[in-house]
Amino acid sequence: MATLRLGDLAPNFTADTSLGMIDFYDYLGDSWGILFSHPADFTPVCTTELGSAAKFKDEFDRRNVKMIALSVDGKESHNEWIKDINETQNTTVNFPIIADEDKKVSTLYDMIHPNADDNLTVRSVYIIAPDKTVKLMITYPASTGRNFHELLRVIDSLQLTAYHKVATPANWKHGDKVVVSPAITTEDAKKIFPKGVEEVKPYLRMTPQPNI
Repeated sequence: MATLRLGDLAPNFTADTSLGMIDFYDYLGDSWGILFSHPADFTPVCTTELGSAAKFKDEFDRRNVKMIALSVDGKESHNEWIKDINETQNTTVNFPIIADEDKKVSTLYDMIHPNADDNLTVRSVYIIAPDKTVKLMITYPASTGRNFHELLRVIDSLQLTAYHKVATPANWKHGDKVVVSPAITTEDAKKIFPKGVEEVKPYLRMTPQPNI
């Protein structure tokens, strides 16, 4: 299959999970989605990640983002692993983990990188918009745990920029000033953004975050 790229339609699939069979599109409905893969069950970094993800679920819910994870092990293994995650991370895993023993979903989403390991998935993150297009992809090596504060930050940026003619600058976080789209003239920007437009350079205009 061709490599999945930003803006592509996220492939649909049906799969068994720790919470039963799902159709991915039906599961997402009109929500945003975050799909993150794990090389295998009972791996140390991924145990901490799934525990952290569970603790962040309320934050994802607040942003209308449905969470789903994937590992190439089976459902029974997942359910045993979840017991360990809940115990060691002092939480309750509250989202489905896809059982992908046949690597069907891993192949659809280009998660198998032979130079890293031809049997296990890399640790990827996909953020998917309500129209089912892929808006962000991040791939981590097995040695580096994901930062869930960063994932929330990029979701805030994606949701803001999807509905307003702005971009977010380096190190932006919710509440900071944003960049006016280069496609808009400064004159028009002042009408669109009544909180004010600061022209640092003709191509660099800043405005307070418009949706707060």
